[in-house]
Amino acid sequence: MAEGWIRYYSGDAANVWSAGIESHGLNTHAVKSMMDAVIDISKQRSKTIEELPEKEFDFIITLCNDAKEKCPVFPGGGEYFHKSFADPYLASGTEEEIMEVFNSIRDEVEDFVFDFVHVHVRPLVPDDVEKLLDPAFLEF
Repeated sequence: MAEGWIRYYSGDAANVWSAGIESHGLNTHAVKSMMDAVIDISKQRSKTIEELPEKEFDFIITLCNDAKEKCPVFPGGGEYFHKSFADPYLASGTEEEIMEVFNSIRDEVEDFVFDFVHVHVRPLVPDDVEKLLDPAFLEF
């Protein structure tokens, strides 16, 4: 969900990769929750950090305490940010109750990402619009 929100709020100003400690496949509840917010994440795929490209990242964001503890140090560094969210994948109950949990976490993640992008990414966008056409301008 965070990848979808970062793509939405940063537009073409950032290249975004996301991965987890383990790969579990794309969660249908997450896809539905994001689609309800008009963000299509159905083309994203669940992957592990070992599948990320070898590159220097500007920002490394962890979204749960387990990931923060197990997240490797990336070569070349990158500024680390951590914000722990409840894991919506652990939700149980009726379909409606599960979706309420996913939607609540989706909204919390959106608030975090909105602030992150506007504080850390937007200031990096140059006044020179020509730089925006360079796909290597900003990657994290």
